Amino acid sequence: MKEFMMIFRTEKMDNSGQTPEQMQEILQIWQDWIGGIAAQGKFISTNALGSQGRTVTTEGVITDGPYAELKEIVGGYILVKADDLDDAIKLSDGCPILSIPGGKVEVRNVQVFDN
Repeated sequence: MKEFMMIFRTEKMDNSGQTPEQMQEILQIWQDWIGGIAAQGKFISTNALGSQGRTVTTEGVITDGPYAELKEIVGGYILVKADDLDDAIKLSDGCPILSIPGGKVEVRNVQVFDN
């Protein structure tokens, strides 16, 4: 099996008005989806990305915020095992980010370099 990364993208949104119960419900939906992948033996790892960060350019310029000029943000990722790209794309079925307007899952192969 090969490794693939699913990158979760969405438009910036203000989640500050969510109650702890709403946040827990959303977390449970994500856990259930990831658990389904794990149950198939195809889960490797996952993480959410925070909103703090900086961008460094080739000229050595450091700017505040990850991609602050863009409307779209990368919220997190999951690494999975799949037979091929089509198999990895099937694993994105039911991804919670796809229930959010503007939500996207970018599925990419992980390139392995031989030493």
